[in-house]
Amino acid sequence: MATAAEWIEGARPRTLPNAIAPVLAGTGAAASLSGGVWWKALLALVVSLALIVGVNFANDYSDGIRGTDDVRVGPLRLVGSKVASPKAVKTAAMTAFGIAAVAGIVLALTSAWWLILVGAICIAGAWYYTGGKNPYGYSGFGEIAVFVFFGLIAVLGTQYVQADRIDWAGLVTAIAVGCFSSAVLVANNLRDIPTDTESGKHTLAVRLGDARTRTLHLALLIVPLVVSLALVVRTPLALLGLLAAPLIWRANAPVRGGKHGLELIPALRDSGIAMLIWAALTGLALGLA
Repeated sequence: MATAAEWIEGARPRTLPNAIAPVLAGTGAAASLSGGVWWKALLALVVSLALIVGVNFANDYSDGIRGTDDVRVGPLRLVGSKVASPKAVKTAAMTAFGIAAVAGIVLALTSAWWLILVGAICIAGAWYYTGGKNPYGYSGFGEIAVFVFFGLIAVLGTQYVQADRIDWAGLVTAIAVGCFSSAVLVANNLRDIPTDTESGKHTLAVRLGDARTRTLHLALLIVPLVVSLALVVRTPLALLGLLAAPLIWRANAPVRGGKHGLELIPALRDSGIAMLIWAALTGLALGLA
């Protein structure tokens, strides 16, 4: 039976910036339209955190029963390492999705009913990333999904439920956060190219190959800095986002330095930290605007 510490590690807390950053950025974008509502921001954060924990447990379950995690380079996987039963991990995933659904329904009922449909799509996307007979994460669409769900939908959804509308500033901010989130996954999949190739998991990194995946990681991390410059049209304070540049440079260091395997883990961690700092600074700048 897995210990509490192992369950926490199985939830992959290093991915939590992917859930927190879009809410910070979206709340700032809403506040820039004079629409910031603190309790809706908190509910949006509950939805986002529950979804990412749910997708992490769902991936653990689906990859585990397929045998994809039998040879694992990265963090602990509960099913693959046999410290928890597949049923227990699946239950944990469904519980997290249930929490996300309840919080999302409350938000939808105070904003727009059709957001319930968006939430259902998000949960389905989280499950079928590695679940089902034809998981799209195994076909190279993981980065696109992360960009859409934890970038566009998460940021713009957070802005919409608070301000009752979205605007161009929210959109470009969502693009930036989506690129950050995708960069985290790119670093993860770069690390796993050898084991994913062996197990038949055709991620985007496997399809692109080592060299082009490293180039993609850098390109994705540059986009938020360009967005910071574009947001100057809304407020000069948007230049605060450029303070994340040193963190972005550090996040890409293991990738451009040709590191492999466990040596790439800092790239995942630092990409997430850079995303969180950029989102906090940019959200603050937009809010003050």
